[in-house]
Amino acid sequence: QVQLVESGGGSVQPGGSLRLSCAASGFTFNSYWMYWVRQAPGKGLEWVSSISIRGGSTYYVDSVKGRFTISRDNAKNTLYLQMNSLKPEDTALYYCAGGRVSTWSRYDYKGQGTQVTVSS
Repeated sequence: QVQLVESGGGSVQPGGSLRLSCAASGFTFNSYWMYWVRQAPGKGLEWVSSISIRGGSTYYVDSVKGRFTISRDNAKNTLYLQMNSLKPEDTALYYCAGGRVSTWSRYDYKGQGTQVTVSS
């Protein structure tokens, strides 16, 4: 059974940091592209970041470049998202997802999400 379990969300003040983790099981993690996507209240799903199968290539939406860092540990079947200099507009439910291709919208699996709230 495929599982993607996100953790590390919470409430922080603007300028703060959080590190999200996503524990994967039930599929060959080191054969999949991995992505972070988010959904703000009342809005659709927004792609945040992608990482290639071996972690050599990473991509970010413009709004998080320089603030967020995606990484993966294939030995631990775990995906990470380090989020620094958080802004209120980063408030959303964050999901990790995995797919066979680089196009995030064609993901095969997605977790249940972890809430990130940035507020003073």
